[in-house]
Amino acid sequence: MKNILITGGAGFIGSHVVRLFVTKYPDYHIVNLDKLTYAGNLANLADIERAENYTFVKADICDFDTILDLLRRYEIDGIIHLAAESHVDRSIKDPFTFARTNVMGTLSLLQAARLYWESLPERYEGKRFYHISTDEVYGALELTRLEGGDEPGGGPFGDDFFVETTKYNPHSPYSASKASSDHFVRAFHDTYGMPTIVTNCSNNYGPYQFPEKLIPLFINNIRHRKPLPVYGKGENVRDWLYVEDHARAIDIIFHRGGVAETYNIGGFNEWKNIDLIKVIIKTVDRLLGNEEGASLDLITYVTDRAGHDLRYAIDSTKLKTELGWEPSLQFEEGIERTVRWYLDNQSWLDNITSGDYEKYYDEMYKQR
Repeated sequence: MKNILITGGAGFIGSHVVRLFVTKYPDYHIVNLDKLTYAGNLANLADIERAENYTFVKADICDFDTILDLLRRYEIDGIIHLAAESHVDRSIKDPFTFARTNVMGTLSLLQAARLYWESLPERYEGKRFYHISTDEVYGALELTRLEGGDEPGGGPFGDDFFVETTKYNPHSPYSASKASSDHFVRAFHDTYGMPTIVTNCSNNYGPYQFPEKLIPLFINNIRHRKPLPVYGKGENVRDWLYVEDHARAIDIIFHRGGVAETYNIGGFNEWKNIDLIKVIIKTVDRLLGNEEGASLDLITYVTDRAGHDLRYAIDSTKLKTELGWEPSLQFEEGIERTVRWYLDNQSWLDNITSGDYEKYYDEMYKQR
């Protein structure tokens, strides 16, 4: 049996990874570690919470002693590290929290894993530390085609893409904290020989995403006839990937990726924010039975975010060529699934936006 620790497994991407590993690998023991901050919600995993090969542990990755004890107790062979503060706006207001969790938390995990694995007779044999990062560490790309062209060899908005060797150039406290954590992971391989992997992924979307992020926020605001706040003119471009495709990539890379390698994970799916928002409006209005365009008047342009990168675009060619992964969904199908899920799970959404879930966990863990 392999014993796998997944950090941040009650969050958006993490819950999809936990579910995939628990259901696909019944001979693995999956330990889900999550602090249950505002973005962590065990309701995301209600369907597998009683699985025999699943254990949840509420803990902080910055608590080194607890992490080291957990690794020893469960005899952890592999770590898939997703726990992170991830919202750029929050990082602008509170950079210290992002440095603590994303940098010091990652360092705590690395050092605990090193001490535990080096104490074993086999040391690093059969072990793996897999760190999930973001495309935002690379900075920003030029937006050279404003309307989205079809020129061969490039993307719809420019010829350049982020590749695994793109120089780091983070522009926000969030991306700076993730860049620092990436460097620590690679340093632990170079210094101690720890078998590490780093992946940098584009924007994810899909079920269970915390509704401060663009797509679930706008679905919920349309449902309640609230304004849809658009930064600047809505011209910023992002590459979007359905979250279950990301989970599949993590599975493949964890099992077959090369030690000390970096893999970029993207959807080859660039959208201007304003065009994406119009697709969301059209889809939600149709599924709610509204007239087409009924919610366009909710679009509200607001002051642009500080340090707002203009364009991200990931080149996943290495991942496709070496490990055979590619996205399974076209965006239109993925956004249809996503909107339907949020409209069909309005109680989950209402529980999140009300904050009731946080009060429940606070009370539950006070009693333990």
